[in-house]
Amino acid sequence: MEHIELGKKGESIAKEFLEKKGMIFYAMNWRYDRYEVDLIMRSGEYLVFVEVKTRSSEEYGSPEEAVRYDKRRNLIKAAHLFLVTSDLDLEPRFDIVAVIEKKNAPSKVIHFEEAFVPFA
Repeated sequence: MEHIELGKKGESIAKEFLEKKGMIFYAMNWRYDRYEVDLIMRSGEYLVFVEVKTRSSEEYGSPEEAVRYDKRRNLIKAAHLFLVTSDLDLEPRFDIVAVIEKKNAPSKVIHFEEAFVPFA
């Protein structure tokens, strides 16, 4: 499976997983200029901005380890842009969903709630 296909499949798996946890779907691959959010979900009073990382193995590290400083900074900027362009008055939260999608095996999904907080 190609890299882009794997990523799209992981995002769909993550969306379904979060909906089963009771979260409400708002948007997938929301984009503003060069900023993008994989999933935007609602959980109670939180608007959750979700970074989905999908890998076919953990050979080169876990998926969540790939969400480094630059990615977090861009996700925070995207969240800010989404909030100022929407009428929603909810607290932002930043989650990571790691998906391991191996051939001939069930998907492994790990949800990291409040994976990071905005920084100055």
